[in-house]
Amino acid sequence: QVQLVESGGGLVQAGGSMSLSCAASGRTFSGYAMGWFRQAPGKEREFVSAITRTGESTYYADSVSGRFKISRDNAKNTVYLHMNSLKPEDTAVYYCAAGQRIITLSAISSMYDYWGQGTQVTVSS
Repeated sequence: QVQLVESGGGLVQAGGSMSLSCAASGRTFSGYAMGWFRQAPGKEREFVSAITRTGESTYYADSVSGRFKISRDNAKNTVYLHMNSLKPEDTAVYYCAAGQRIITLSAISSMYDYWGQGTQVTVSS
């Protein structure tokens, strides 16, 4: 089992930047593909980005491609989400997730086994 704790959320103006971190503890972090998802009020949870175990490959939702960057540091058991050119529609609770069954990476939430508690990101216009 792995425990995930997100940090770095808060309030930012539109056009600004923010970085989220997700620290993992428990079983070997490098054994998990990682992903970021978000959920806005009144909406379903949606995929944001994913990264393979080694960090060699990444994948992004169209809505964030070119603005967000996912990375991981297996030595620090941490995955990051760097967000640039933020828009009000990026406002949501952001969750990191770990998937042991994922072969490379996945945008499907049900493929992830463990989830963090979420961190709020609010982008003001």
